[in-house]
Amino acid sequence: MTTGRKTSAALKGRFSVAKVRRQLSVGQSVRIARELNELSQNELAARAGIAQSTISAIETDRVKLGAERAKTLARALHVHPAVLLFPGWRTGDESAA
Repeated sequence: MTTGRKTSAALKGRFSVAKVRRQLSVGQSVRIARELNELSQNELAARAGIAQSTISAIETDRVKLGAERAKTLARALHVHPAVLLFPGWRTGDESAA
């Protein structure tokens, strides 16, 4: 009995990296993560212990996120801090040196 699904071996090499359609700012990545968690700015502020006005300022890129604040928001949003801090970073873009 076949299910019509191809095995991963049969699919290997058939996929390509998705094109970047739009560059996101740090603030946009925070807003998107918040909306995916179905949280208002007030709810995120309460979870993270950060003022709602600061959440708003981060989302509109008026305030820099910073590593410590990114960790706090990442915990509240259940994402890795890098998702918030480096929304457009790709491994092939920069060298390690």
